[in-house]
Amino acid sequence: MKIFIASDHGGFQLKETLKVQLADLGHEVKDFGPHGPEAVDFPDFAFLVSQAVAGTEKAGGDAKGIMIDSIGQASAIVANKVPGIRAVVAHDAFGVKSSRVHNNANMLCLGGQTLGPGLAKDLVVLWLTTAYAGGRHQRRLDKMLEIERRMTRK
Repeated sequence: MKIFIASDHGGFQLKETLKVQLADLGHEVKDFGPHGPEAVDFPDFAFLVSQAVAGTEKAGGDAKGIMIDSIGQASAIVANKVPGIRAVVAHDAFGVKSSRVHNNANMLCLGGQTLGPGLAKDLVVLWLTTAYAGGRHQRRLDKMLEIERRMTRK
């Protein structure tokens, strides 16, 4: 699977750790930066990852995005402004699994200052290996997508 990843300075170290893990798992990883721990603005990087994921899906491809800032919340706010993105913040296994099973989340936002590398690695693997259930959840996903369509038509 193609994984787009980025961070800000608060998530840089965790991003570097996750890149190695993802490559070891056989994923194709595209790092949008930053390429050092200097202070940067998270919206720039969250937008790049979101745009890449949404563009790949629109073209019929399968890709996921991972964005790491200090707590994950800020990047999720930015990411969810991009049409086609369903970004979630991960704190625990139940939330990660539910985000995939129920909502077909395509972008995971992590807190580089709130999660240790061991937990973050476990959450990423769980997120990537959990399938969307469809079925009764599709009706709700369709409603989310319809709201997005209405908002982008304005």
